[in-house]
Amino acid sequence: MHVFWRKGYEATSLSDLLLATGLSKSSLYATFGNKHALMLEALDAYRSQRQRDMADVLAMAPARAGIEAFFRMVVEDIRDPAQGSGCMSINHAVEMAPHDDEIRRRTESDFQSIEQALTSAIRRGKEDGSVTSSRSSVDLAKLLIVTFSGLQVLTRSGIDRTRVDEGLSLVLTLLD
Repeated sequence: MHVFWRKGYEATSLSDLLLATGLSKSSLYATFGNKHALMLEALDAYRSQRQRDMADVLAMAPARAGIEAFFRMVVEDIRDPAQGSGCMSINHAVEMAPHDDEIRRRTESDFQSIEQALTSAIRRGKEDGSVTSSRSSVDLAKLLIVTFSGLQVLTRSGIDRTRVDEGLSLVLTLLD
């Protein structure tokens, strides 16, 4: 997973995969079939873990604190070199979704899942009083999905930390 995450699909060689897995070429192909199938399994493992992480953070109370913590976690994970190289799902979406239906389906599923989780958190925030915006929960979640991707691009491109943090704080005022 970390090799695909760090290097991307196209730049990952068979030698890289053999070194990372400790498998022989024949064992790798017998176990996974091909490089693409291995990458999909690695991506799915990543996506499952990120879904759990998101659910845990968005479950915080009050709900607005969970929403903010989720976005701060996204930014911090990108800044942490031990986490890989940005969001693996976004990396593969940019690299492969335009010409790979499997990646495009996973990308759409990820964004839908995040949008649904944010919609639920925003609804909880409206109930607990931590989100006071009159906009619909669905509309706010759609706006935050754009922020999700934008924050990743800005952070990964090395934009000044203060600028990213200020931008996120401003976006979160949409919840007011």
